[in-house]
Amino acid sequence: MNRSLADWLSYLEQLHPVSIDMGLERARLVLERLDLGRPAPRVITVTGTNGKGSTCAFLASLLRASGLRVGVYSSPHLLRYNERVQLPEGEASDAALCEAFAAVEAARGETSLTYFEMGTLAAFWLFERAALDAVVLEVGLGGRLDAVNLVDADLAVVTSIGVDHVEWLGDSRDSVAVEKAGIFRAGKPVLCGDLDPPPVLLERARQLGCPLRLRGRDFDLAFGEQFWHWRGVDADGQPLELADLPLLDLPMENAALALQAFVLLDLPWHAPALAAALQQARVAGRLDRRRLSWQGRTLNLLLDVGHNPHAAQYLARRLAERPPRGRHLAVFGLLGDKDLPGVIEPLLDVVAQWAVAPLPTPRSRSAEELQAALQARGASASAWPSIAAALDAQANQAAEDDEILVFGSFYSVAEALHWLEQHDQPARGS
Repeated sequence: MNRSLADWLSYLEQLHPVSIDMGLERARLVLERLDLGRPAPRVITVTGTNGKGSTCAFLASLLRASGLRVGVYSSPHLLRYNERVQLPEGEASDAALCEAFAAVEAARGETSLTYFEMGTLAAFWLFERAALDAVVLEVGLGGRLDAVNLVDADLAVVTSIGVDHVEWLGDSRDSVAVEKAGIFRAGKPVLCGDLDPPPVLLERARQLGCPLRLRGRDFDLAFGEQFWHWRGVDADGQPLELADLPLLDLPMENAALALQAFVLLDLPWHAPALAAALQQARVAGRLDRRRLSWQGRTLNLLLDVGHNPHAAQYLARRLAERPPRGRHLAVFGLLGDKDLPGVIEPLLDVVAQWAVAPLPTPRSRSAEELQAALQARGASASAWPSIAAALDAQANQAAEDDEILVFGSFYSVAEALHWLEQHDQPARGS
């Protein structure tokens, strides 16, 4: 039976009784049946509460600038499933993904796999056939029991540690850190970009004999008005620096982390090429600025998938550092299992007007709940039936000096990208 990619994805959604089923036993059994080895000679696994996507993008760009053939596995996707599997030639094609899913399906037999497990094994199958030099693997959830952790990392990267996904990771930074540390391997280097890592994470690295590099101690960054500066250490602990790097839209803390990861891979150091590679890194939906012609006016949009307090606090800082000449107008939706007060409160002083809407999933909070929470805190908020309707409302009232912020979920940003496609008239300078 020849299935289209849409057919495969629909089929995968029905394979397992629950969408998230933490554990490696089922996927490891199928991995062995597929006779898959390592997906590339260099494997970098990236986990963290926030910042995984941009760290992976920076690191992949640095590796490509060194002439390596690089694969990247990330999740979730915004518009197309293909976004999850990046090969040297770009996103994996529909045909390649269908072939990979068919291979995994044939190997699994009666073993039940989740949507994410099937997708991860399919990515590994494609990577092994692509003759790659390196793969960058983004952990989907946690670390220890995530299917990505089937592969032993040569370098484990932890971006940040906050409380999220409480149902699976626990309700403290310590419990989250235990899950993140599950990607560590004995004797292999570990990087942590969190300025205050829980002691349990440090202790796990010590127990495994992992050389540990910490932001603030071994590497860090500093900002000037026009440039930023990086310092770090090589694999032997010798200091390295990059000065006068151009400022970036994506989080420069994660660029600093990616630079330190690159150094530990013992690849050639060409400072101009590395600086250019950082500027070329892009991640749709993360501090993602767009401009659009709308009814004879220019609209400024900022898309960000931030959906937890840590991400909201970072977003508020970045908005305060680069305010528009006009107002920030928010379009906002949030899942029911997220910390609503923790997400909205950092942005109350930044956003002038909120338009809230349900997300296209049963897991969403209602627009009425979001509106009530904002109004209880003195914010101006209107409720709309969809993210697209909320965007229409904000676009109709926005001045050219205003910026419309769409955030709160991958769902809200994906809906905004669909909306942009329907109004595809990019403004000059976008």
